[in-house]
Amino acid sequence: MSGAVRAAVATQPLRTELRTFPLPKVGPDDGLLRVEACGLCGTDWEYYTRQRGAHLGPMILGHEIVGTVLAVGEEAAVRWGVRPGDRVAVEEFLPCGSCAFCRTGRPALCDATDSRSQAPFLRYGCTPVDVPPALWGGFSEVLYLHPRALVHRVPQGLSADLATLFVPVSNGIRWVRRDGQLQPGGTAVVIGPGAHGLGCVAAAVTAGASQVFAVGRSSSPRLDAARALGAIPLESEQVDVVEAVREATGGRMADLVIDLAPGDGDGLRTALALAGKGGVVLFAATKRGQVAAEAVAEPVVRKGLVVKGVRGRDFEAVDEALSLLASRRLPLERLRTHRFGLEETDTALRVQGTRLDPSTIHVAVAP
Repeated sequence: MSGAVRAAVATQPLRTELRTFPLPKVGPDDGLLRVEACGLCGTDWEYYTRQRGAHLGPMILGHEIVGTVLAVGEEAAVRWGVRPGDRVAVEEFLPCGSCAFCRTGRPALCDATDSRSQAPFLRYGCTPVDVPPALWGGFSEVLYLHPRALVHRVPQGLSADLATLFVPVSNGIRWVRRDGQLQPGGTAVVIGPGAHGLGCVAAAVTAGASQVFAVGRSSSPRLDAARALGAIPLESEQVDVVEAVREATGGRMADLVIDLAPGDGDGLRTALALAGKGGVVLFAATKRGQVAAEAVAEPVVRKGLVVKGVRGRDFEAVDEALSLLASRRLPLERLRTHRFGLEETDTALRVQGTRLDPSTIHVAVAP
């Protein structure tokens, strides 16, 4: 490859510029990835609009990264178990590897890779280009593989486009099986069937849930995808969701409720109402608006609920997700709806962030 790398740089709110950067040299403990495809999520839109990271400066967005190893140092090759030409998935986290969060499988909470911190951090998809060697995002022809990168081999036969779903699917596996402790025969409700919500549906179905409900807007292709994965779709504008789950479960309600719908606080009350006694309620999306403390505390105490916030995944969940994607056990290709070239990065972000196309579920950029 030539010594120049093209990348789409988010320079200011809702503006992308194609820039060229020098190809970094590889040492014994790092590497380079030729990016084949990079998925988009809501976090990319928040950075693009500068709802987050307004102080960070120009950056290369994109953190659901899949590509082939272009070059790798001897020490890094042993640590990651890869060689040039191997297809890999790269997580966004660049954790320290030694703190309490890293040791307990929660790299997303490591201070060294916390993008919301005012302290220096490293993280793919939101590290400014003025931090050498600049190539810190997936909307680029080449990604710099830092020594702390979390690298996963992609199974043979799994395309790069489909493999970009490793983030929503692995998050679903972590949240449903580890954080939510959903048992075979249990009941799960997923509120918000976007890519991450559908990842949770897939995780619940493959965990052996007897019933999985997906709550979303009427006539949504996302609910159609949830049905194809094995969920019972509930149209929030058409039915009383709480009563529908009550009737379907004989009054037991859900063992696990996962709320992935950003918005006002009323969704919090709904999530708590959907949970049965001793159930678990997970929140994976921030809320806007105020919720009365009494309205929250009363069902939590009365029903003995476990309420947790969830963020990110553990290393093993990514390997499980890639295996599930490669197995074709579920029609997860239904989630892949849009693909754009590097020159179309601005359009890709707007399609994902504003849902210009109602059929949008998961968007990818292919440099």
